[in-house]
Amino acid sequence: MKKFLLIAFTLMAFAANSVLCRIALREGHADPETFSALRLLAGAVVLLLLQLASRGWGGIRWNVVNAGLLTAYVFLFSLAYVHLDTATGALLLFGAVQVCMVLWGALQGEKAGPRKWSGIAVAIAGIAILLLPGASMPSALPAIMMIASGLAWGAYSVRGKRVSDPAGATTGNFLLSVPIIATLFLLLPDHALADRWGILLALISGGVTSGLAYVLWYVIVRDISSATASTLQLSVPCLAALGGTLFLGEIPSIRMVLAAVLVLAGILIVIAADRPAAG
Repeated sequence: MKKFLLIAFTLMAFAANSVLCRIALREGHADPETFSALRLLAGAVVLLLLQLASRGWGGIRWNVVNAGLLTAYVFLFSLAYVHLDTATGALLLFGAVQVCMVLWGALQGEKAGPRKWSGIAVAIAGIAILLLPGASMPSALPAIMMIASGLAWGAYSVRGKRVSDPAGATTGNFLLSVPIIATLFLLLPDHALADRWGILLALISGGVTSGLAYVLWYVIVRDISSATASTLQLSVPCLAALGGTLFLGEIPSIRMVLAAVLVLAGILIVIAADRPAAG
């Protein structure tokens, strides 16, 4: 039960990131670059304070590659969400995560089995329905940016399977993102728009639903297969769609509802396939 609650909280935090980002960007409370920078800075500050209070500087783990992946994910995420609704963006993001993590797991020799593969196929079918040609298909460039963001997050997640200290590693990743942020803002000095609501939303997203949730995610991915981890994340678009409806008045289309049903069905099949192995 404890593990289930940990996973549920983490996935809801991921969905909250989508909703918080969309609120800030759609309502003009912040531009994508400023929101992303504040989000990463907030995560770095919160995690650093917690780390210093518990173990000091010596507990921080530094990894430039993981920090780069984290930064790429966050910035591409915000830039794409300017032009996508909450659920569509989340579906594209975690669809790309699914492909990245499943392929990585297969290359590492992880055994999925026919039941798990069938669940993965059903979940991916839900993503495919969203991308079928039609009037509501997302614009190409935002879709590509969100898919690239998903690939960065997928790589960040699979690299987390080798992390022995999730808190120290995540703190180091956020701290190393700070000089990258500073460099980007030197190159793009005109991007600095954020009112008090934009700042507040970015701080919540960075400090709570990103920083703390990403520590928990690194704890989770160590104990489950890449295929299962990626499929679990496909629940995020469904949660994000619910959040978009409640807080942004975004009414899901029939296509979106059908995609969500297939994704959830696929997740249930994957979870059921994991039970014998867990026992």
